Amino acid sequence: MKNSISILLLFIGFVSFPQEENKNQQEALRESKNLTWEANKELSENNFVDAEVDYRKAIAKSDENPAAPYNLGNAYYNKETYSEAFGRFKQAGELATDKKAKHNAYHNMGNVFMKRKEYQKAVEAYKEALRNDPTDEETRYNLALAKEMLKNDEEQNKENQDNKDQQDEQDQQDQNEDNKEGDNKEDNKDQEQNEEGDQGDEGDQNEEKPDENKEGDGEQKEEQNKQPEQGDQQEEEQPQQPRPNQLSKQQIQNLLDAMQNEEKKVQEKIDAQKVKGVKTKTEKDW
Repeated sequence: MKNSISILLLFIGFVSFPQEENKNQQEALRESKNLTWEANKELSENNFVDAEVDYRKAIAKSDENPAAPYNLGNAYYNKETYSEAFGRFKQAGELATDKKAKHNAYHNMGNVFMKRKEYQKAVEAYKEALRNDPTDEETRYNLALAKEMLKNDEEQNKENQDNKDQQDEQDQQDQNEDNKEGDNKEDNKDQEQNEEGDQGDEGDQNEEKPDENKEGDGEQKEEQNKQPEQGDQQEEEQPQQPRPNQLSKQQIQNLLDAMQNEEKKVQEKIDAQKVKGVKTKTEKDW
């Protein structure tokens, strides 16, 4: 009998634990909703800082209140803090248990993707929103707009890629032409060097062929040997130009001739005196 009572008391204890836990969850959910209401009021009064704090407290209190992250996501969205907004919308969609709440969360995620110009992701988000509420015309319109923007974006990307490919091709052609021009310049330079080398070889060959015109060279050498003699004769025939303050050869010769004539006259006088026997004094009048 005692054992039966113990088992019964233990069973009653196990039953009471889930009820106690459920009661705590309900209390936490109630406090979370109250905090959400306070945050909504503060946000309506443009008190974003206090509203953000209360939304965060509400989220921390209970994970069964998707309204708290959803409303906080809207607050971030209006502040154009899209990364934070997307995180809160995603959290709200994961916590939501009814289709309407999921629809709202995915619809707003689609709006964030549109702001980021991530049109493919926006299309997927709007599709998920319509799966939870196919009757929402606003979501359907946003989906059509996202598809159109995606199409235009793909066409623009394709055009940009085509332009890039054309530019790359043009750049490659220009580079090939530059390389070809550079090669032609190198070829011309090599050719000029080769021509200069050939001319040098021809000169060397001409120097190495002294026997081709031996007879002509001999005659020329004889003429050249004769020419100096003629030159010497010409130099002898031409009177040497006197230097300043110096007598020429001809002047010296004339003076010598004059001296000889005077000496001859004097000698004749002396000879005449000898014949007469008279002693005379010789004087030179020059």
